[in-house]
Amino acid sequence: MKRSLFILVAAGLVAATVGSTVAARALTGPVGKPQQFVFYGHVKSLVPKGSHYELRFDPAFWLTGTAAEHVCGCGPGVPNDYVILDETHRLLTFLVRPDAAVTIVTRRDYATPITVAELAQIVAGRNPRHRRLFEPKAGFWIRVGEKYPSPVVSLGQQYQP
Repeated sequence: MKRSLFILVAAGLVAATVGSTVAARALTGPVGKPQQFVFYGHVKSLVPKGSHYELRFDPAFWLTGTAAEHVCGCGPGVPNDYVILDETHRLLTFLVRPDAAVTIVTRRDYATPITVAELAQIVAGRNPRHRRLFEPKAGFWIRVGEKYPSPVVSLGQQYQP
């Protein structure tokens, strides 16, 4: 299997992947259920609703290693070291804080921080700041708070080779 290294910090999740081994910062409290949840998927819509935004999100699995090999039926080794499994396309709805951290992948700065308001315009097909988007259709990692109303606190676009 081709060995690769990437670091994902855009969504607030620090993860390093070498081959099929993943190390990630724990998002749980000292005991019990997680304080935050991290999901990968595609942003289908992001619209203002009162004091927050409403996100319609198509979750998917970002798989590496053995799980990816079994899904794609290839092996050993997976092209680009990952496979995205998105079977249902069932949209989930999340609230997004207007001050949530957002990072997109652009051709100029690679990881570019923007506002939730700007991301909403990009998702709607507008690009108000004329950013040179590297991969407009690439998925996002979202970090969701555990406490009601469980708002999204960050969105980070994933580079996809």
